[in-house]
Amino acid sequence: MKSKHTYPYIALTIGVIAVSTSAILVKLITAPAAVIAFYRMLFSTLLIAPFFIWHSLSELKRMTKKDWMYSTIAGIFLAFHFILWFESLNFTSVASSVVLVTLQPLFAFIGTFLFFKEKVSRFALFSVLTAIAGSVIISWGDFKVSGLALYGDLLALIACAMVTAYLLFGQGVRKRHSLTLYTFIVYGICTVTLFIYCLFLNMPLTAYPAGDWVYFLLLALVPTLLGHSLFNWSVKWISTNLISVAILFEPVGAIILAYFILGEIVMWTQVLGGIVIIFGIMCYLFEKKLLNQNTITQTH
Repeated sequence: MKSKHTYPYIALTIGVIAVSTSAILVKLITAPAAVIAFYRMLFSTLLIAPFFIWHSLSELKRMTKKDWMYSTIAGIFLAFHFILWFESLNFTSVASSVVLVTLQPLFAFIGTFLFFKEKVSRFALFSVLTAIAGSVIISWGDFKVSGLALYGDLLALIACAMVTAYLLFGQGVRKRHSLTLYTFIVYGICTVTLFIYCLFLNMPLTAYPAGDWVYFLLLALVPTLLGHSLFNWSVKWISTNLISVAILFEPVGAIILAYFILGEIVMWTQVLGGIVIIFGIMCYLFEKKLLNQNTITQTH
């Protein structure tokens, strides 16, 4: 029989595999990026709704005006993260797009420095520059392929900045309220934003092949609810740093799936750039863990 302490690690492994399918599913869909994002978030919101009504409806009265404002901003940033990331997959490879999106922890590092005035160590700066060097390696390789691939890389980088803004604006609300309440509200706002965006650009929301509708639902079930929900569940038992490092292996899973399912060829620049990015982020997380340990030691 497995020890109960192993279940969070099993959940974490399943979660990484689940989120690795996101880019592959998007590549298989014929609908425009914004439509894909809309149905992903719509189905996710509808699937969360029963749990919200059953467990968290009464919490709404505790939401302040500031909570609603920050949740709205977070939802809008999340919407444009999906639009830009899904659009990037139309121009660049799964390997380049997913690896560049993993720069998220370093965008968070820059955001906390700019908005919360957190101090920057030399080692942290080294980590940032290392990861940026990795993204340059990937982009340089894609530039040799075509200008469109480089454009896709740029979209992926902006999408990464967007999801970081979503996390920065939402983190305070998440700490004050339950996960079900927070995700339902932010996902709902994200869905409405995407719906308005699709209407504004006159994008058709129907008449897509049956396969697209299956993939829309799978996007909501697998990478969104199964993947991220398992991360949020396992954080009760294992550290956030460990989860952050585990998520860095998402590109590995995505690249392997893209190779076998989509037949994408992985270039050496993507492999090298990906290794450099992951190394830089792991250095940053390692230093963050050491700082946390020193803080705990000093308080005791």
